[in-house]
Amino acid sequence: MQGAVREHERVLTALGAKASLVRRRADLEGLDGLVLPGGESTTIGMLLEEYGISEILRQGDLPVFGTCAGMILMAKEIEGSDQPRLGLMEIAVRRNAFGRQRESFEEEIVAPAVSPRPLHAVFIRAPYVVSAGREVEVLGKVDDKIVLCRQGRMLAGAFHPELTDDDRVHRYFLEQVVGKGA
Repeated sequence: MQGAVREHERVLTALGAKASLVRRRADLEGLDGLVLPGGESTTIGMLLEEYGISEILRQGDLPVFGTCAGMILMAKEIEGSDQPRLGLMEIAVRRNAFGRQRESFEEEIVAPAVSPRPLHAVFIRAPYVVSAGREVEVLGKVDDKIVLCRQGRMLAGAFHPELTDDDRVHRYFLEQVVGKGA
């Protein structure tokens, strides 16, 4: 619907997954997992509602990986906002938490559950998690702010792994969250 969809598709395909675009409710049939990309979270949330996709995702049967705006949509709470959301994870997020477009940055993240080597992460108008429930596993932080986390079959990152040549976060999603070998 929006965001770096083609970039996610490129990484997943390179890892051996069959990637398909989801624009309608029927497109969810037969999927093993779903990536909610970056973009404008309010717009994506409205489109998910309008096309009836939210209802299916809220059932929690499909593993979901949300990046940036996708993380915002997965949160139970969005600080200072009543925008549409899926509420899939027991997290509260702050939108544009690191600043506006001109404050975008790149950072190395230590995430031992994902890889023994630091991950190179691209943050663009990024959110971060301000609070996480007991069921949420914190996987990575920047300056003590949660930027990568998992809750069961849900994975959320504040950054854009699809904009780097590093496939480890997507590989983790496929292998550990979805349960399909990359």
